[in-house]
Amino acid sequence: MRKAVVWKTRVSCDRVWEVLADGWTFPAWVVGAARVRAVDDGWPEVGTRIHHSVGLWPGLLHDSTEVVRAVPRSELVLHARAWPFGAAEIRIRFTERDGGCEIEMLEHAVSRPASWIPDIVQDWAVRPRNRECLRRLSLIAEHATDPTAGTAGEV
Repeated sequence: MRKAVVWKTRVSCDRVWEVLADGWTFPAWVVGAARVRAVDDGWPEVGTRIHHSVGLWPGLLHDSTEVVRAVPRSELVLHARAWPFGAAEIRIRFTERDGGCEIEMLEHAVSRPASWIPDIVQDWAVRPRNRECLRRLSLIAEHATDPTAGTAGEV
């Protein structure tokens, strides 16, 4: 069974959704994303894309992430490509809980070569990255400026 990273933030799911709905914040919370080159009109409607670069200069890869499913303030499912490594599906779910938002993120490879890696190894490999993505997303949503404040944390 796949294991998601779960993070609790002090703000509402509406506020977290607002951050995700601004495609230009993508490289601020997605670990590995270097920059956004364009955001399709209508983002995050199904079929829209963020056109981004991944990696470090000068070895940047230009690719895109597409919305597969969007339920505002509840769920966002993305299909992220990173040639030549393949593609991944990223599922982000939101639940109002205890005056804040619990965010769940699950990522798995859906194409070769990364899809050849067993699920348990994929989960282990992406867990630290996804934890940091959710921590960054929470910080942006909370507009934290005090480095000691942080977010509520991993569940």
